[in-house]
Amino acid sequence: MSEIGHNARRLIRDIAHARAGDKGNTSNISVWANDPADFALLKAALTPERIKRTFPALIKGRVTRYELEHLSGLNFVLEEALEGGVNRSLNLDSHGKSFSYLILGLPIEEH
Repeated sequence: MSEIGHNARRLIRDIAHARAGDKGNTSNISVWANDPADFALLKAALTPERIKRTFPALIKGRVTRYELEHLSGLNFVLEEALEGGVNRSLNLDSHGKSFSYLILGLPIEEH
């Protein structure tokens, strides 16, 4: 087990967990705060604009965020993000499961 220094940047995975799904060429990523007290930080850290800006080569379409306040969760719909989807893509991750891990690896940009 590695130790994280006190000055180390926190990552989304330090405060949340995620799941991914797909439908056609659209990926659906849900991210939930582990502690409801961190939900405001999660909302500030994960905007649709940031997701789109971070993965421009992967997401060709629109990114929409739905807030699930009562679950301390966010649901992102990534359009045109799976190179055509499972039946049309030769992509190794045609279901888009890696998106959840990529999002969890983003640093929390605290202001």
